[in-house]
Amino acid sequence: MSCITCNSTTTPTMKDFQSKNIFTWCTNCGNYGIHTALRRALVSKKIPACRTLTCFDIGCNGNGSDKIGGYNFHGLHGRSIPLAVGAEMANRKVTVIAFGGDGGTLGEGIGHLVHAVRGNYNITFVLHNNLNYGLTKGQASPTSKKNMKMNSSPDGATSELLHPAKFVLSLESTFVARSFSGDVKHMTKVFEQALDHKGFSFVEIMQSCPTYNKETPHEWYMDRVYDVESIKGYDSSNREQALKIAQDQEDKVNGEAREGDLGQKIAIGVLYQDKKSVPQIDRQPNRNGSVGTKIKTDAYEETKQYNISKLLEKFR
Repeated sequence: MSCITCNSTTTPTMKDFQSKNIFTWCTNCGNYGIHTALRRALVSKKIPACRTLTCFDIGCNGNGSDKIGGYNFHGLHGRSIPLAVGAEMANRKVTVIAFGGDGGTLGEGIGHLVHAVRGNYNITFVLHNNLNYGLTKGQASPTSKKNMKMNSSPDGATSELLHPAKFVLSLESTFVARSFSGDVKHMTKVFEQALDHKGFSFVEIMQSCPTYNKETPHEWYMDRVYDVESIKGYDSSNREQALKIAQDQEDKVNGEAREGDLGQKIAIGVLYQDKKSVPQIDRQPNRNGSVGTKIKTDAYEETKQYNISKLLEKFR
């Protein structure tokens, strides 16, 4: 596939997605693994940097916005999804990937997540779930466990946590996956599957935070995660089965408290996928030919440029 700007047909390499900027994450932060896995997946799927747009919000994940090749946009807290959706709707030739933390995404940005799932826009969204607001020094987030002691709640968080996978599965999503920031190989595989999916791909990365989250460090996840592919007969097209699996981080199941098994085993991999998924843009009658015509251009090709120099003169 040739580049939309330079017509290059060169196979992408890891070097294409490198940056000269220095990483500023804490030592052993899970973002290093996530960043590496994404670059590997893009190269594996032969997606060139000039056809890639990554959208970041405010947070530790956003500090990676200038550390990867391709087109990048560092937006507002909890607002990376609508930015990515707009870009994808305007230009389907570009692979669009959005990133967000558990705080911004499931706090002030939760409405954007809901409607992106509902619209089934053709983007990949990566949720960095480290169970806290890391950039602002370790406050409890919507995914912090109840009674978990954080800087803003030294006596422990008092609210029930929000389970991302279970929540998104309940919204009739078409692709829901989980992985762990300490397993680059597994994350790469999940990202590859997400990039192949037609529609909204939700990928939750259970991420270690070595500075502010002492309750679930890297080793805690290493002792608990397992791939759903190891479950005999697991059917990733079965939403009910996926919802059941997603309860592995529940304090209660069907209203009854679980006894000592909370978080003992956590499933990762593609929990659910609808392989017949049709993205939002392809459901539009005037673009798919169902009303007698089919528009073959993208939105960016249908706009005109206007010279506004005379208008600007009025403000001098």
